[in-house]
Amino acid sequence: MSKVIGQEVSVLSSSKHGLVHLTANDWALVADKAVRVHFKKGEVLVEKGKRGNGVYLLLKGTARVQIPSRAKGATIAPGEICGEMSFLEDTAASASVVAEQDVEAYHLDRRTLESLFELFPHLASRFYRSLATNLSRRLREMIGPSSAPPARIQEPSS
Repeated sequence: MSKVIGQEVSVLSSSKHGLVHLTANDWALVADKAVRVHFKKGEVLVEKGKRGNGVYLLLKGTARVQIPSRAKGATIAPGEICGEMSFLEDTAASASVVAEQDVEAYHLDRRTLESLFELFPHLASRFYRSLATNLSRRLREMIGPSSAPPARIQEPSS
């Protein structure tokens, strides 16, 4: 793995709001198959009402989720994913995502992801678990602070 790709994988794997369940080997596979894309400030990554062809993993820059019913949408930062709802449901996007700054990202199209998942079923399991965790967190943030999950109780070690 090149130094640049290693740094990008480090950004992706260290995000607490990214694909947190992927392993180092998973990230190497993802980085190898992803296509690097660039968006200028104001360009649309995901367009509401249009069917996407995969997901974006932000490497640099930020993007804003634009939800018509909300004054201010969530910010997507380096290490985070967008386009996952459309990917999961294989439907049109429910919101737009617009670059707030110049953005560099990895794009993984549906066909590439499905091929990876067929070859590496455990990658698929960790990928979908990560998506579920992210979507649950985002929903809790929209509902409000009182919806936070209770802290886990640490079991005493023997």
